[in-house]
Amino acid sequence: MESRVMDVALLLLLVLGSAASAFRAPRRYSPDWPSVDSRPLPDWFDQAKVGVFVHWGVFSVPAWGSEWFWWRWKGQGAPEYVRFMSDHYPPGFSYADFGPQFTAHFFDPEAWADLFQASGAKYVVLTAKHHEGFTNWPSPVSWNWNSKDVGPHRDLVGELGTAIRKRNMRYGLYHSLFEWFHPLYLLDKKNGFKTQHFVTAKTMPELYDLVNRYKPDLIWSDGDWESPDTYWNSTDFLSWLYNDSPVKDEVVVNDRWGVNCSCQHGGYYNCEDRFKPSSLPDHKWEMCSTIDKRSWGYRRNMMMSDIADEAEIISELVQTVSLGGNYLLNIGPTKDGLIVPIFQERLLAVGKWLSISGEAVYASTPWRVQSEKNASVWYTSKGSVVYAIFLHWPENGVLNLQSPKTTSSAQITMLGIQKDLKWSTNPHDGLLIYLPQLPPSALPVEFAWTVKMTGVE
Repeated sequence: MESRVMDVALLLLLVLGSAASAFRAPRRYSPDWPSVDSRPLPDWFDQAKVGVFVHWGVFSVPAWGSEWFWWRWKGQGAPEYVRFMSDHYPPGFSYADFGPQFTAHFFDPEAWADLFQASGAKYVVLTAKHHEGFTNWPSPVSWNWNSKDVGPHRDLVGELGTAIRKRNMRYGLYHSLFEWFHPLYLLDKKNGFKTQHFVTAKTMPELYDLVNRYKPDLIWSDGDWESPDTYWNSTDFLSWLYNDSPVKDEVVVNDRWGVNCSCQHGGYYNCEDRFKPSSLPDHKWEMCSTIDKRSWGYRRNMMMSDIADEAEIISELVQTVSLGGNYLLNIGPTKDGLIVPIFQERLLAVGKWLSISGEAVYASTPWRVQSEKNASVWYTSKGSVVYAIFLHWPENGVLNLQSPKTTSSAQITMLGIQKDLKWSTNPHDGLLIYLPQLPPSALPVEFAWTVKMTGVE
């Protein structure tokens, strides 16, 4: 009898041990969309809210038109690009000849990181490789077309990553799946993407190398629109990334992994450049926008009228966060590695605004109402606290809000000002908040002011 009791006890221990082990085992993701799409998005991304995007590469040398210079010139034969080259460069000058001129002479990763930190950004995304195929790190499969062999003779990805992480910001890498003129890609394209010469020899080796070498917090994929995800082996890569890579627990990816993936599959959604949903999406998303409205890369011929002003940028940021998105603001450095003063000024203006208003932005969640009908007041929340960010100062100094319902414990303040604000309600006008009567220079920010409300529903 005693022996049977011991056998039962031993069996019970084995069963319990097996169950505990199974409970502790990390989930494995299989290489298919239903599985990889089910992975929860790491919390850091939604809490970060604001990032800086950096488009930098050989396209920063001609610095004319846009970062799509090579394609416009040789792929499309656009007359203005052909004329630009004939006017400014000798006959026979090739795009590869721009490579040695991409010097990054003045690239100071510490200074860049200081600027990005001062902008209030919580993450930075650098172009590791754009569609031109030039890699900003010593890629083992991009011989003589990378920043170590040509031009800077430096590991730009590695240097910036080290500086960014010293400041406790997250580091992301943009990577284009395709390359406009790579012979293997053109061969696969000619074969109707039935072959994968380019994927096996170039794209996938580079993605695995970037992850293992730099351990990025974010992979911003692009260049996916000509071919299906099955050509790119996207789900194979993502299942490895989530299961076995050195960043499997923290890494975040976007949605550009093949034709019809955008806004459908991946981690968070970009959907399209400068995406602006009309209502609250049910999936985490990011708006990428650029200070120079006509280009993501630096242009020598940009005009002041092409530059987004401070109020425009902050308004875009506010609306994005109210609708549950992250805001990724782009700048393009020069071929020398300088960030021109107008871009610095815009980034610092965002940082100055966030130093006062960041409480309503970082780690916030969308409220039950995202905006007032006039679209000049946008809401965010944190727990029971509601923030109303108003883009226009009312002429009579009274802010009228229809959406919040006050309780007996309601308290209203303005971020950057210590004193409570007076308020009242009436059936027709809703909540009336009496704003501080101060000269503009005494207000905490120049535009997009925030009232903080507790005890409202």
